[in-house]
Amino acid sequence: MSEPIVVNAYILIQTEVGKAAAVAAAISGLPGVTSAEDVTGPYDVIVRAEAHSVDELGKLVVARIQAVEGITRTLTCPVVHL
Repeated sequence: MSEPIVVNAYILIQTEVGKAAAVAAAISGLPGVTSAEDVTGPYDVIVRAEAHSVDELGKLVVARIQAVEGITRTLTCPVVHL
C-alpha cells in the first residue's frame, strides 16, 4: 500500500524571457506535478504539486523543478487547511 498524499503545494515560477511555455511543458511531465500552466503577471508558470511529505516536496522542487532550464526563481506555497 502506498503512502497517502499529505502535502499539496503551488509553486510559483519566474522564467527567462520567452521561456514560460517550454518550462511549463518540461515540468508537467515530472512525477508529483499535477498541473503546470504558463500565466501572466509577476510569475510566468504556476505548478500544482503533491507529495507524501514536506521533505519529498522539497526534493521535487530543488532536485527536479529548479533543474529545468530557463527557471530564474521559485516560490513554494504549501496548501494549508485552516
